[in-house]
Order: sequence, then C-alpha cells, then structure tokens
Amino acid sequence: MTQWLSVIGIGEDGVEGLSGVARAALVQAEVIFGGERHLALAASVLKGRAEPWGTPFSAGVARVLEARGQRVVVLASGDPFFYGVGSVLARQVPYGEMACFPAVSSVSLACSLLGWAVQEARVVSLCGRPLTTIRPHLQPGAKLLVLSADGTTPQHLAKWLAGHGFGLSPMSVLERLGSEAECVHEGFAASEWGDVEALNLIALEVVADAGVQIMPLSSGLEDALFEHDGQMTKREIRAVTLSTLAPRAGETLLDVGAGSGSIAIEWLLRHPANKAIAVERNPERAKRIIRNAQALGVPRLEVVVGEMPESVWALSVRPDVVFVGGGLAAEGMFPAMRTLVRPGGRIVANSVTLEGEQVLNAEYAQHGGMLTRIGVERLDSVGGLHAFRPAMRVTQYAVTVPDGVP
Repeated sequence: MTQWLSVIGIGEDGVEGLSGVARAALVQAEVIFGGERHLALAASVLKGRAEPWGTPFSAGVARVLEARGQRVVVLASGDPFFYGVGSVLARQVPYGEMACFPAVSSVSLACSLLGWAVQEARVVSLCGRPLTTIRPHLQPGAKLLVLSADGTTPQHLAKWLAGHGFGLSPMSVLERLGSEAECVHEGFAASEWGDVEALNLIALEVVADAGVQIMPLSSGLEDALFEHDGQMTKREIRAVTLSTLAPRAGETLLDVGAGSGSIAIEWLLRHPANKAIAVERNPERAKRIIRNAQALGVPRLEVVVGEMPESVWALSVRPDVVFVGGGLAAEGMFPAMRTLVRPGGRIVANSVTLEGEQVLNAEYAQHGGMLTRIGVERLDSVGGLHAFRPAMRVTQYAVTVPDGVP
C-alpha cells in the first residue's frame, strides 16, 4: 500500500511547533486541506495547492478521498484523533495509506495551565450539541473541560448553569491556547460573561447550590425528572427493568411504546457509546420524549412516530435489545421483534394488564425465557394514619433470541 495521506495536527504556534517529519510532509504535499485558520498558520511553508475545507463537513471528506494518488495533507487542530477529522478519515482510508502527526491537544494544554490531572478531567463537547448535554456530568466536585461551539458558548452555558443551581461553580474560559494571544478569563458560572474568541475552551469545577437535584449515577431516576402524562415506567420498576435489559457499551436499544422515553433515556445514560430508538404512536408523547431526552443530556435518542409493529420495519438498524412497554396486544408484535433483533439479542416486555400477561405467558410457553412478577408498595395516608398502598403489579418477560427469527 502506498501512503498518500498525512493528517497533521497544528497548534496555535503554527509550523514552528511541528516535528521535522510532519513539516517535511507538509512541504512536500501537492494538495493541502484545512480550515482557513489552519491554512493561514501553515502558509509560510506551503508549496502545494491549498484547499479550504468548506461546508458541509462530509463534502470535505469526499474531496480528500478524490485526491487519492497525490501527496495529500489534511491539517487539523491539535490531536486529529481527539474529536477531530482523524477518526473520520481512518474509517475511509485503509491502514497503511495514512499517517498521522498529532500536536498537543487543547485538553492537555488546558490541564497544564490549570494544574489539573488529565485523567481526572471529563471532556464534554458542545460543538453541534445542545447545552443540556452537560447535565449528566454535573456531579459535585467534577472537573469538566467543555469544548465550545463558538465565542458565545461560555455566556450561554454560564447562564444555563446559574439558572439550574450551579452558579457557584468556578469557571474559566481559555482562549487560543498555545498561542502568543493566549488569554484566560476567570470567574463563576453566575458571573457576567460576554462574547470571547471563537477558539475557546471552558474549564468548570462543579459546585451545586444547596437543595439542587443531582442526577444519580444509578438506574431509576426520580419520576419527577421526566415530563409525562402518566404513561411511563415508574422509578422502581424502571430500575429493575434496566437491570434486566443489562446494557452493554455500544449496544442499540429499541424501546417500543416508549411513553415518556424513560427507559430509552436511562439506557443512553449508562454509556456514551449506547444508542436507542424510541417508537411511539402518539405524536404528542413523541414530542415529549424528545424534550425529555434533551433535558436529561441525551439528545442522540432517535424517536420514530408510528404504529407497532409496522413502523419498526422501516428502521435501518437491527437492535441488540428490544423493550416492549406498550402495544403488547398488537397482532404480530413478538414475531416482528424476534425477526428484527440481532442474533443473540434480548427481548424484555412489561405488562400490567391481564391481556398483556396472557401474551407473555404464551411467549414463555412457546419460547422459554424468564417470567418475573414485580410488586411495589409505597407509604400513603389513610385518614390520620399511614399504610402501605400497593401499586399495580408488573409482569416482566425476558428472553434471549439465539437465531433472531420467530
């Protein structure tokens, strides 16, 4: 294989900060792709044709691939494999055809400046993502490095944090790290923040006001955290259900009859690589699911509006796990789920009705698996006294589908 592509990370110190090998690759390149800022940083040594990346991002990737056969360089910020173009190109270019020369990442520069241990800092990207993406990471004492979308991100984030009970959190905005124009602004989330340089990173040490509700790391979030109309899997049952679903990193969940989306949302909260698709026939509930996903920091939840099981046939992916929370009595539901799920996949279904329980009993009789009945009682008032009032019992069915067929 001929190596034709070099991906070079360049810092704010420009070509002076490049290694000899990286600089040689840049000088010898026939075509150089990069953002306007990157090309300007390298302009003094470029001999080949400079090609601004442009938009959309995918079009730039296509242009790089079209240049195969020439000596090509792609310039990127810092480490190209840290939220950068390197990993995108690596999925398209075979090993051996591409070399990478990373520079120091903005995270390493920030931690060096702040005196933070890199392994103790959590990185959150707000590039192309809503501010609420940060919500699950707001744990007391956490050190967060937030990648800004632009120069307005710090003030918008600070306002959101202050409005949600995190205004006392020390906050620093670091501009143009590694350059002669490097600048650090310090304050608190509740401080007044104006626009800054577009190239900035936010450092946050999380401090919560007294009484602020912190999202727990366990399954079974408080019901009050979800917007719902009563159609949702309640906290205790949800915790047991997530345990039965047994999320593994990188798996995809199909949540059928999603209601408020609580199961799919908690599935996504278990690991950043997890994916989920929520299917809901009620358009208003579907909108509510989207709002819940955004508010709880997992905007990547995909929501499909449609009847079950018909709507699932249009899906472009096969899930690893299926949860049926609604629509159990729909004709052909279980055969459809068995066909759709990946080989070795898992199906979990909950029911509180006699009709739904009959469906689960029939599935158990034909395909085996496990049936569990879950009961929860909560303390309630009875006149001037108190007693435990039982909630509706839930029958839960779980089965592994070895071959993925009915």
